[in-house]
Amino acid sequence: MTARTLVRLTFANPASVIYLGLVGVAVAIATALTLFAPDPGLIWVLPAAFAFPLFLFVTLIDGAVRGEGQPETWLFVTELVFCVLAQSLALGTMVEAYRGRLRGRPRADD
Repeated sequence: MTARTLVRLTFANPASVIYLGLVGVAVAIATALTLFAPDPGLIWVLPAAFAFPLFLFVTLIDGAVRGEGQPETWLFVTELVFCVLAQSLALGTMVEAYRGRLRGRPRADD
C-alpha cells in the first residue's frame, strides 16, 4: 500500500470527508467555547465522542501506563488526532471494500 493510497482512503472519499468535517466542526465549537465562555464545562467530550471507539482504548492504555491524573493538553489533542485519522482510514477502507464488492458482482443479464 502506497502513501497515495493511504491519503486517498483517509481524506479523499465522501464518507471520510463527512466524518472529518463533523470532527472539525466539533473541535471548532469546543475551542470557541473554551476561549470565550466563562465556564465551558465538559465541551471537549463532544470531539472525543466522535473518536470514541478507538479513543476509549487509547486513553485507557495511556492511563494505565502514565498513572493517575488528567493528561496534558498536548497529549489529549495528539491522542484525539491519532484516533480520528485512524478511524477515517478505517472508514475509507470499508467504503472502498464495499464499492469493490459492488463492482465485482456479476450483473443479472450476463
